[in-house]
Amino acid sequence: MFGINGTEMIILIILALVVVGPSRMPEYAKKLGEFAKTFRRKAMDARRAVREDFGDEFDVDWQKLDPRQYDPRRIVREALAEEDGQPTQKETPTQTAVGISPVERYMEQAKKRDRTKPAPFDTEAT
Repeated sequence: MFGINGTEMIILIILALVVVGPSRMPEYAKKLGEFAKTFRRKAMDARRAVREDFGDEFDVDWQKLDPRQYDPRRIVREALAEEDGQPTQKETPTQTAVGISPVERYMEQAKKRDRTKPAPFDTEAT
């Protein structure tokens, strides 16, 4: 519940008892319970209203709306390609700005390398 374990919950309850005081605690607990009931009732009313407006078959793909999946570089690249009239390439979330994943890029470079010559070595890198 809210990422709080048992000991943290006990500490919060003790802290609330100290701050609010035992004489006013029942009043605040009653207000908290009323707030929870009101919140639950409003959420159920909103859910019912959405079902009435859109029907029972209305289903939202929450994965598609996840903001973590958006890559700003891809969005800008697609917008620029649309202005140029070029067809846009649909990418998976694992693809990078050049259109392929780093592993795929490495594998393509490895296939192109001439195996008769030694591997490239950068003397300044070490």
